[in-house]
Amino acid sequence: MLTNFKTMRTRIDRLAQLKKMQEDGTFDLLPKKEVMKHLGEMAKLEKYLGGVKEMKQIPSALFIVDPRKERNAIAEARKLGIPIVAIVDTNCDPDEIDYVIPGNDDAIRAIRLIASTMANAVQEGRQGEDAEVAETDSEAEAVSETETEVTEETSEAQAEE
Repeated sequence: MLTNFKTMRTRIDRLAQLKKMQEDGTFDLLPKKEVMKHLGEMAKLEKYLGGVKEMKQIPSALFIVDPRKERNAIAEARKLGIPIVAIVDTNCDPDEIDYVIPGNDDAIRAIRLIASTMANAVQEGRQGEDAEVAETDSEAEAVSETETEVTEETSEAQAEE
């Protein structure tokens, strides 16, 4: 799924186009047979791509719960050079994982605990990233205001001479 991301994006764009057509009333103008065809296409696209339709770019890391079952995901991540974080049980090979989390990948409570901790860490990281961007923006605004003031003062001084 990751290696053909460009193709997936075009299909997701098609899904968005069909939803827009449905919302703006274009379906009302089309023949019933064509509308049914479009609705079937929408259902199929939603079924297969609904979970990744908000993903705008390839992920920077991949979190896997059971590496033995997710061989394809690991292979695709390796091809694309995406780091892999995985919960590794005794029945899995830790050599193919970049960041190993030892744990029971069969216990629902363990998975829930580790996954929620990972999600919280990602959210905290994004908040720090947002704060950094906001800080950089405010610094850039302050610099541009200072430059504007200096330019105005220089213009006024030249006008007085």
